[in-house]
Amino acid sequence: MTDSWWKKSVVYQIYPRSFADADGDGMGDLRGVIDHLDHLAELGVDVLWLSPVHPSPQDDNGYDISDYQDIEPLFGTLEIFDELLAGAHARNMKIIMDLVVNHSSDEHRWFQESRSSTDNPKRDWYWWRPARPGMEPGAPGAEPTNWGSVFGGPAWEFDEKTGEYYLHLFSKKQPDLNWENPEVRQAVHAMMRWWLDRGVDGFRMDVINMISKDVSLPDGRLTAGSAYADGSAAFIGGPRLHEFLQEMHREVFEGRDGLLTVGEMPGVTVDEAVLHTDPVRHEVDMVFQFDHVWVDRGPDPWLLVPLRLTALKAILGRWQAGLADVGWNSLYWNNHDQPRVVSRYGDDGPAHRAASAKMLGTVLHLHRGTPYVYQGEELGMTNYPFGGIDEFRDIEALGQYRQAVELEGRTPEEVLTVLRARGRDNARTPMQWDDSPHGGFTTGTPWLPVNPNHAEINAKAQRADPGSVFHYYRRLIELRKTEPAVADGDFTMLLPHDERVYAFTRRLGSTELLVIGNFSGVEAHAAIDGWDGAELLLTNLEPPAGGPHLAPWQAVVYRRSV
Repeated sequence: MTDSWWKKSVVYQIYPRSFADADGDGMGDLRGVIDHLDHLAELGVDVLWLSPVHPSPQDDNGYDISDYQDIEPLFGTLEIFDELLAGAHARNMKIIMDLVVNHSSDEHRWFQESRSSTDNPKRDWYWWRPARPGMEPGAPGAEPTNWGSVFGGPAWEFDEKTGEYYLHLFSKKQPDLNWENPEVRQAVHAMMRWWLDRGVDGFRMDVINMISKDVSLPDGRLTAGSAYADGSAAFIGGPRLHEFLQEMHREVFEGRDGLLTVGEMPGVTVDEAVLHTDPVRHEVDMVFQFDHVWVDRGPDPWLLVPLRLTALKAILGRWQAGLADVGWNSLYWNNHDQPRVVSRYGDDGPAHRAASAKMLGTVLHLHRGTPYVYQGEELGMTNYPFGGIDEFRDIEALGQYRQAVELEGRTPEEVLTVLRARGRDNARTPMQWDDSPHGGFTTGTPWLPVNPNHAEINAKAQRADPGSVFHYYRRLIELRKTEPAVADGDFTMLLPHDERVYAFTRRLGSTELLVIGNFSGVEAHAAIDGWDGAELLLTNLEPPAGGPHLAPWQAVVYRRSV
């Protein structure tokens, strides 16, 4: 993986069921993606990351895969996928697939065989365990460990047919694959090679740092008020993770050029990320870390914590410094699991929405690393105005609501307040293409309602407006390709204790860039000396009066020779 073309690239994530519906059934599909490739080409992105498009019961919106080597009929066919691949390649865009191999669907033939009997050859392809010693199988508390599932409830499901439990860190319809079994790894490697041979350009690897478990499966730490324990110490960055990733590189990627591999790794540390992304170790090109999107969470998950800009700077600065010499950063605000950043860290009101969306994009894209744009981010799409729990569709939100209200005694409004602000469905409302009914997403009834603000916020209007968020993102992406300091320059954080202003420099040779963003709705002054007379390279508002004196949510980028 010495080919580092991705340092100058920008990746665009497509959540297919919410991107564009070409056949009017209310669900996005691959033909809808094909129909909008020119939008993505005009934006200037280099790589398209497709969230899962494989056959699936859709318990977790496709992250529960029942066949790794086909296309979900709701989305299309393999032939349509090949057409999408060709269309993207013709526009000089690559496509990476979502690789979901910590777990499969319980409807996958592998699991169907595994659960059929205790002596089936595939029994050991998943994590099966008996009840706790001395307890009745299936009784409350008899689960092999006290772990909780990410989606609420226990992480073990009792299977009456064989009298044992299987592990599912997520939904009970997402049983965890047992990577200790070499046959599992060989089957996964063969599947990956099959997609690469078809022309796919790499993979984003879902929760890939959970594939190695502590085989002793110890109980986790139970905190007061929680129904189940956090077992992550036994499955985050497990004992054989590096070995498994290096084997994957050797068996799948070695000898192939021009690919991109990204590992989603909740809980990963900077030191671990250096090891994972060091090119000489042959693991992955970059990782997704979560520190900066957990900065507004407190010890109580049902209490909203306002953003402290100094905390955000400390986190991103630590990652910039930690991967300065070895490895590489991924840069993102949004994805299918995160609320809309303009509603989270910006201001989604009509007065400042566009400016804050542009400022957030500026600060992110000018860091050292590869930026990711999530569908609609380039328009400044906002969170949805959810009412009651009946308006949510996400299995995580529904499961956590049920556990918090029924088992932990939280009030419904207490839980809903957090879900409205942080719930994953905020990212999954359909893409807003125009001001027609359902935002041009579908001619039918959308699977999730389109945000009512699509009449004002939509791609058609923004492509026609040179001052829009869309065209500002185009300029940000173009800057990465035309100014080498953006991709290759070093990074120095400035004003680390300022609670309003985010400022840093990027330097490559004799070129230095100064990036400043005002993370507030009031005017701010950035006291940075030595930049008088520097070239104003980019700003989202009228040029600052001097100093620079920044308007609310203003971003500026200066360039000078040193």
